[in-house]
This record gives sequence, structure tokens and C-alpha cells, in this order.
Amino acid sequence: MADLAQLRRVFDGHWGWVRDEAREALRRPEFGLAGVLGPDEHRQHVREQLQQLAKVGHSRLGFPTRYGGAGDTGASVVSFEMLGYGDLSLMVKSGVQWGLFGGAVQALGTERHHERYLPAIMSLDLPGCFAMTETGHGSDVQHLRTTATYDPHAQEFVVETPHESARKDYIGGAARDARLAVVFAQLVTGDETHGVHAFLVPVRDHDGQPCPGVRIEDCGGKAGLSGVDNGRLWFSGVRIPRENLLNRYGDVAADGTYSSPIENAGRRFFTMLGTLVRGRVSVAGGAGSATQTALSIAIRYGQVRRQFSAPGQEREVTLLDYLTHQRALLPALAKTYALRFAQEGLVRTLDELQPADGVPPHGVEKSLPDDEGERAQRELEARAAGLKAVATWHASATIQACREACGGAGYLTENRLPQLRADTDVFTTFEGDNRVLLQLVAKGLLTGYRDQLGDLDAFGMVKFYADQVWEVVAERTSARNLVDRLRRLGEADLRNREWQLALLEDREKHVLEGLAKRLRAAGEPGADAFAVFNGAQDHVLRLARVHVERILLEAFTAAVEGCEDADVRALLDRVCTLYALSTIEADLAWFLGHGRMTAGRAKRVTGEVNALCRELRPDAALLVDGFGIPEDWLDAPIAQGAEATRQDEQQAHDDAIAAG
Repeated sequence: MADLAQLRRVFDGHWGWVRDEAREALRRPEFGLAGVLGPDEHRQHVREQLQQLAKVGHSRLGFPTRYGGAGDTGASVVSFEMLGYGDLSLMVKSGVQWGLFGGAVQALGTERHHERYLPAIMSLDLPGCFAMTETGHGSDVQHLRTTATYDPHAQEFVVETPHESARKDYIGGAARDARLAVVFAQLVTGDETHGVHAFLVPVRDHDGQPCPGVRIEDCGGKAGLSGVDNGRLWFSGVRIPRENLLNRYGDVAADGTYSSPIENAGRRFFTMLGTLVRGRVSVAGGAGSATQTALSIAIRYGQVRRQFSAPGQEREVTLLDYLTHQRALLPALAKTYALRFAQEGLVRTLDELQPADGVPPHGVEKSLPDDEGERAQRELEARAAGLKAVATWHASATIQACREACGGAGYLTENRLPQLRADTDVFTTFEGDNRVLLQLVAKGLLTGYRDQLGDLDAFGMVKFYADQVWEVVAERTSARNLVDRLRRLGEADLRNREWQLALLEDREKHVLEGLAKRLRAAGEPGADAFAVFNGAQDHVLRLARVHVERILLEAFTAAVEGCEDADVRALLDRVCTLYALSTIEADLAWFLGHGRMTAGRAKRVTGEVNALCRELRPDAALLVDGFGIPEDWLDAPIAQGAEATRQDEQQAHDDAIAAG
């Protein structure tokens, strides 16, 4: 039997100390779940909790030490993840204040902004918001319509919402609390537009009233996250000092001369966005925490809830003893572990590439990455995009499965599952629409990140693929003959990890080659490049998905191999195998259709998944306890003894009747 403490140590990873500190600090009564509150009361409750987070030091983890922060990027992401076990409104609100708003000032500003604003942002003396999305442009950030036009006589920018579709929309913090906004707008000097830049724009005064020229509106009712005050912003002739431009990647002199250390406008734009990747990484982690909470509730309930009698047994059968129930929950549990280990690697990479103390206080030139650093940054962005998409879709599907697995009890708000489902639903589209993010992943796989790619629209991007992708495919194909490996391993035990990895790697390579062939048609004379790309988008998304599935298996395999405790390693090895085979089973049609597996072997995959579910059933409670969710955070009666007590009372009643 694996030891819970050892399992939790592996699950907690490098920043286990942050998780332990969070478990201790957030036990305090003021961090309890909100219960049933109206929107106004919930917002106030979250605001008060946010102030308490600032007092216990949560807000300082990811900011530079020279301004009072702790200088630990990874710790800040992990601390954010821990909030995902509680009220997700608090998690999101903290992410807006210290991740998006504060993170933008930190990443896109320079010393003058850091000194003036970061201490007040960390202490919550300066609440803010991150105003990027517009009604007319959500995913297409490069074509936002808000403008910031420089007036050289006044040395001010004039921020304008030119029409209704350019209003800032769905902005967390805007409806109630924010006083300062990071506004993304097209920078205009003279007759020239220099692309999207970030500006600090006051939206409320100290009395909470809108600033002159600023109109604010509440977005109204939402499906979830009622404690977050999402709002809309309009700007009419709002003037801000020249110094309010966050000028790490572009600046305007007093006379209106624009300058940037990155000449290429497309590259400059994508470099700017890349510095904000921490938010996307955090959303993936937060989705994971919510998924773990749902699985903990459903599996604990399934351990004690009984239904239907088996022949020869006096008591009814517990739900988790039914294969159908195991099938509903245990493969999802295995994938949750896979995502956790992949997230650990992603956060480590983020911490290495974007250290909190790594932004130079003087000048932007020193902060520009070399070619190798830029390539690593692009790989980080693609990995973050892929994991965010898969983790948030997994959260939606798994929380729904958990709700169904708990029957009517799972539909009660007191057991949290309906609220978890509602609160996480938006995760699939904020910080990037998942389908758009997967296209980013595929772009990286097809071409590698190159400077000129940032300038390409949909037409140019397809033609670039057509010209360049064959070299990439050839390099990957020549590196290793996967088909030969699969033939050699073709009759291997289904639980053979080398075979599982080779199968997923071969699938990814084949999908990549197939997509390259489809896109090559864009280079033919008279071809409609957009139509070619649009017609291949299903293939593009598939490539990204199979890539992420391989990444998850590799991350899980590495975590198993790194286990020092033999019992924990043996347990996680079985969980990893369940993830691998359930992933293969979900795509058996492809493996059969492409000759990667015989019909007989495909049937054995399903049998092996069933066998693994039965084997892991005794360890299911241990595996969810390995998440380390404190009891007072779980806060679901069906997972904390209510059902067990009812069953005991029922059994006592039945025993009394039988005794006569």
C-alpha cells in the first residue's frame, strides 16, 4: 500500500512548500466558501478576502524583490492554483489583480512604472483591471479598435472608443472595484499607427466615481463567478500623460517620435503578448484544482453510496464497485494526474524563462532574448496554449461526469458540483479560446517559430507552411523510424510503456505529415490560400490535440521514473498506464484505420482498461487524498460523512428489524 504522505509529496512537486503554506494560511475562517450570497454580497465578500490575501503575502510571490515582492514566479502560479480548491471567484479576482493587471505593469512597463505602481498593486491599495478584450475583437487582439493618439503639444495620449464594438468588454474588476486599467489600444502618432500597446488609464477616482470621459457598465448576470465584477468600459477623449505608456517594447518621445528595440511590428506584438503567458499557465492550473475537487467529492461519495443488491450479499453494492462507475471516474482521474505532472513541468519552464527578478529595471534592450531564448519562449507559449486548452476542456467534461456520478445529491449546491461546473465553464474561452489556442500549437509544430511568422495573416501563413513544412517533416522523420519501432513492439504487452509512447509519437508524426500535404495545396497556382487553410482546420486542431496527449504521457512517465518510493512508483505506474490506454482507446478508430493496430489487439485495449479500473478501485480514495485538499475546503457533505452516516443508520435499522 502506497504511503499517502509520499504520494502527496510527488503530487505537490517542486513548490510543495508553497502548497503547504497555502493549506495552512487559507484554513483561516475568512477564506471560507461564500455560501449562498447575492451578486453584490458575493463581490464584497471576495473583495474582503482579497484584502486578506494581500495581508498574508499571497500577492507578493511573483513580483520583484526590489519592490517588496518575493521574486518567485513559479510560487505565484502554484499559490494561484491552490485558490482553485476554494471559491473560484476569489481565484479569478486575485488573478486579475496580481496576475493580469499587476503582471502587465511588471512585464510591459519599465522602472518608472514599477516604482510607482507595483507596491500599491501588491498591497491592494491600487485595485486595477486588464482591459484587452473588446466586444468586436476577443481572440483577434492584433486588430483591436480602441485608439491612443499622441498629442505632442500637450505630451499626452488621447484614448478613444471609436464605436460600440470597440468598447472593452467582460473586464474583470471593471464593474465595481478597479481604479486603474491597463488598456490595450492602437498607438497612433501623427498619421502612423504602430500597433497595439498597453496604457495605464485611470477609470475611477478615490471615491469610486468614474473619471471624466470614462463610462462604466456592469456586464450583468452570468452563469458563474458571481463574485467577480465583470464590466464594460468606454473612453471619450480621455487624456493620460505620455509616461502612462507601458514602454518596455515601444516608446514615444516628447516630440512624438516612435521608437522600439523590435523593428518588426508583428514580432513586437507577439513578443509583448508572450510576456503575459503566465495568465494562461495559471488558468490551466486553476482548472486542474477545480477538477481535483470534483473528483474528490465524486469518488468519496462513490466509496460509500450503495445501490442495488448482488446475489448472495446482504448489503447493496457501493457505486464504485460497478465497472460503469469506475469507467466514468477513474480514467478521468488518471488524466488529471497526467495534467498535474505536465503542469509542473510547464511552471518550471515559465519560472526559468520569466523569473520575477529577471526584468531589467533600466532600458529594454538588455531584456530582449537571444535567438535561443526566443525559441524557448515560443515553445513555452505553445505548450501553455495546448495545456490550457486540454486542461479546461477536461475540467468541463470531468466535473459534469462527477455531477452525474453523484445523482441528485450532485445537483445540490451544498455539494459544490453545480457551482464548480458553472464557474469553470468560462475557462475554455478566457485567456484564449481553446480552438484558437490549439491553432497556435499546430503552427509551432508545423513551422517552428520564425521572426517573419508574426507578420503573416491567414493567407501568408498558409503559403509559408507550404514553402517550409517539408523540411520540418523530413527532419522529424529521419530522427527515428517510428514505424520500425512499432513493428518491433507490435506484439508487446499492452502495458509496455515504450510501445505506448511510440504509438502516440507515431500518430503525431503521421497527422503532421498529413496536414502538411493538405496545406501544400495553398502554394499551387490559382489556389485560394484561405480556403485551403480553413478547410484543414479540423486537421490543425487534431494535430494539436494528439501532440498534447503525447506530452502528457511523457510528463507522467518522467514523474513515475522520478519516484523514490517504490510503492508510490508502482501505484502511479498503473495510473499512468490507465491514462495511456484510455487515450489510445478513445482513438481506436484512427489506429485501426491507419493500420497501427489489429482488431484483436484493439479489443484487448478495452479489456485492459477495464482491468486497470478494477485494479485501481481499492486505491481510488488514496489517489484523491493525494491531491491534498484540506477537509474544510472540500465543504461537500456527501464527501465528508453525511452519506456514510445515512448508510450506517439505514443498516442499523435493517439489523434491528432482522433481530426482531
